[in-house]
Amino acid sequence: MTCRLLSLSSEAMWPELLRLLENRDNPDQTVETDVRAMLDAVRKGGDSAVLEYVRRFDCPDMRPPLRVPAEDLEQAARDIPAESLDCIKQAADNIRAFHEAQKDRSWFLTRDDGTILGQKIEAVDRAGLYVPGGRGGNTPLISSLLMTAIPAQAAGVREIAVVTPPRADGTLNPHILAAAHLLGVHEIYRMGGAWAIAALAYGTETVAPVDVIAGPGNIWVTTAKRLVQGRVGIDMIAGPSEVLVLADDSANPEWLAADMLSQAEHDALASAICITDNEALAHAVIAELERQSATLPRADIVRKSLADWSAVVLVPDMDAAIALANRVAPEHLEVLMREPWSVLPRIRHAGAVFLGPYAPEPLGDYFAGPNHVLPTLGTARFSSALSVQTFCKRTSIIAASPAFAAANADAVARLARMEQLEAHARSMECRKQ
Repeated sequence: MTCRLLSLSSEAMWPELLRLLENRDNPDQTVETDVRAMLDAVRKGGDSAVLEYVRRFDCPDMRPPLRVPAEDLEQAARDIPAESLDCIKQAADNIRAFHEAQKDRSWFLTRDDGTILGQKIEAVDRAGLYVPGGRGGNTPLISSLLMTAIPAQAAGVREIAVVTPPRADGTLNPHILAAAHLLGVHEIYRMGGAWAIAALAYGTETVAPVDVIAGPGNIWVTTAKRLVQGRVGIDMIAGPSEVLVLADDSANPEWLAADMLSQAEHDALASAICITDNEALAHAVIAELERQSATLPRADIVRKSLADWSAVVLVPDMDAAIALANRVAPEHLEVLMREPWSVLPRIRHAGAVFLGPYAPEPLGDYFAGPNHVLPTLGTARFSSALSVQTFCKRTSIIAASPAFAAANADAVARLARMEQLEAHARSMECRKQ
């Protein structure tokens, strides 16, 4: 059997599904040890340390410069098929429209006594974006470049640096370079892995340090981001990809299985879950998973994902299905039900919600506009998608009038003395004179 069937007839049985998903985030302590060594090497050794790691892991004959010349970006935009460039442009336009609508505004309020209070929204000065290279740099995530660079641009970030692993010959996939050229992002470096995160966080002779690092990556990249957090901001600590589908008897099992497989092919730790109250649909979906997975190029990865971390879950009714989905708090949540909009108010925890049969998860991954860098492993309970806000800071503004300061000096001084901070108290009291 490619994918297990779980029959959870009561809430008391829900931990069976939750336990299945638990071990996907078990950290490998040897990875953290190695990543710490990589970070330290780049912090001390700069470009030479970065080059050493690139030669060891990606390109044995790598030579400086690490930065891609501007003319290579221009050439790539001319070289790739016009149809491919047009697809990238269409996706970029949709993503930009969504993220422009996301922008916050600074605001002020004025009290009757003349005091002005407010909040100022300001972009960070410099952002570093990680774009995975896929298999040997040959299957780069172009969509991840769009999904990180465009929000940063919409936020108003002045400088954007992109790092992505080179191919074995030291070059980058031309589609990545063409997409960067299309976006007007010109600072691209041929480096990936934890050492690229270190270069962005600490800086090298070639790479200026950044304020925020964003973008998905493997366990080495994710561990590096976690370890440099605090020195720089990061978007999130993301784990393996996942989808959960809520499906009633109106769902098309062929389409549903195709959507589950679109997540399972990411990697062997990916998870694809379907929760339904219809037994016939559950068996039909499992049969479709068997049939469709056999013809996929990444069939081995898909089968391991389905066998280890995936399930079709049968529950008594769709009320229970919705409640269980909120417990899982998935990265992607598809609603394949007769009235998907009626379900939306009851969904509290999900990275992104896809409503109806014509909104499959890949549409959001590539093209619709909302961001595909999403919280995983249940962290949608408290975190959100990468957004314009990832690249912004909020600064409080206080401009007190003389009347406000004088009228409240005694109250502030009393609060300060409750905390035994006498200088605080006197700072207010001297303004009464």
